[in-house]
Amino acid sequence: MEKLKQAVKEIAYYRHQAKFSKLHLSLIPFLSLSSSLYGALLYTRQSLYRSGFFSKNRLPVPVISVGNLTWGGNGKTPMAEFIAKRLADYGISPLILTRGYAGGDEAKMLKRHLLGGPVKVGVGANRVATANLFFGKYGYVDYRGSKFFERTYLDPKMGSHVGSQKIGAAVLDDGMQHWSLCRDLEIVMINGLMPWGNCKLLPLGPLREPLIAIKRANIAVVHHADLVLEQKLKDIKLVVQEIKESLPIFYTRMTPSYFFELRNISTKMHLGAVLDAVVLCVSAIGSPDAFVRAMEKIGPLFVDRFDFSDHYSFQLKVQCSSFI
Repeated sequence: MEKLKQAVKEIAYYRHQAKFSKLHLSLIPFLSLSSSLYGALLYTRQSLYRSGFFSKNRLPVPVISVGNLTWGGNGKTPMAEFIAKRLADYGISPLILTRGYAGGDEAKMLKRHLLGGPVKVGVGANRVATANLFFGKYGYVDYRGSKFFERTYLDPKMGSHVGSQKIGAAVLDDGMQHWSLCRDLEIVMINGLMPWGNCKLLPLGPLREPLIAIKRANIAVVHHADLVLEQKLKDIKLVVQEIKESLPIFYTRMTPSYFFELRNISTKMHLGAVLDAVVLCVSAIGSPDAFVRAMEKIGPLFVDRFDFSDHYSFQLKVQCSSFI
């Protein structure tokens, strides 16, 4: 199954079919048909929302959506965490709403990172129902247009004195295609290393929606910008601004701070621990290339890798071998 998933990913991100194996070529007709069906269903769903046949819900607090147009590796969850922490710094207690995909590994990470702070994490496919459960438990306050919001926006120190358990904002993790919930700010994340692939819809390509959907965004963020050549960043900016010229574009990078032991996550190890060492990168994330290249920049002697599919569920297995 892992080999099949890897082949599908390679088809999505490589344009030159001459380099494809027989497995790749045998998958393309099926993927093309599936992509056409997906596109038809996507168009129908969008039309039903535009016509009002499907209703949209609005939460009683401001909603910031962090999403993307391609599959994983765009930095959505780290950005959602960053925004939530910044809101908390301003005295606004935020609620992160995440679907909890594939066993909820990202939700568990968020809860671990945010433990003991004012940020709350709600997990569930029905984001509105999840939000209402938290509103019922903690209450909510809408700071939109109030003097409080304007003052804390100018001076984050003031926010720390007026913080409240009442939820003041919602951050929608992976929310761009969650059309049933209205949002006040739409942030689209773009993977600088692999922005659009072959520009085809799933599963033939990596796109969840056509690139024209960038028009809905209020902000674009190019992730892994430090690992990308300047010319490629200019090409990404050109594509984005051809679709929406006025869209502000920001650039981010992932910077490791320390290592920790799996058996004791509170133990922090200095990054220098891997200098001149041989490192094996084992990952199940959307953009393993970024992870490996970040490790290489730290300075180990050699870096090898095992890449599993995004959200792969690791299991402990003991394999016994007999020798004669």
